[in-house]
Amino acid sequence: MKTLRLVVILLLTGLTFQTSASDEPKKEGIQFFHGTWKQALAKAKAENKMIFLDAYTTWCGPCKWMQTKSFPNKQLGEFYNSNFINVKMDMESGEGPRLLDRYPVRGYPTLFFIDFEGEVVLTEAGAKTPEQLIAMAKEAIAQ
Repeated sequence: MKTLRLVVILLLTGLTFQTSASDEPKKEGIQFFHGTWKQALAKAKAENKMIFLDAYTTWCGPCKWMQTKSFPNKQLGEFYNSNFINVKMDMESGEGPRLLDRYPVRGYPTLFFIDFEGEVVLTEAGAKTPEQLIAMAKEAIAQ
């Protein structure tokens, strides 16, 4: 009987956590796509958007700064989320090393704006403020 009661309590607790997690508001800032590079290109083509690619490494200080100071910015997120498929790629693991042949990096972070055919529209290296990122995005869109 105690075992049954414990199982019921655990199930109810799990349902409570699951419900409250799904009720959380969406985070502000840039929402990054989670999928393969091929899937990102397909999504960009389907939505007629460019890809914003943040090419980073785990050891990069300026990359970490952007992750905590720039990317969470509300206005930046609204602009980027509506105009781009946003992708973060660790260039030293997963698909990252294979992309280096196509998208060479001059330093970390390197920020790419890429059309849905995979062609680079604009590239800049170095950490950027939200205002600088919005200006870069507008320049990429204008090209």
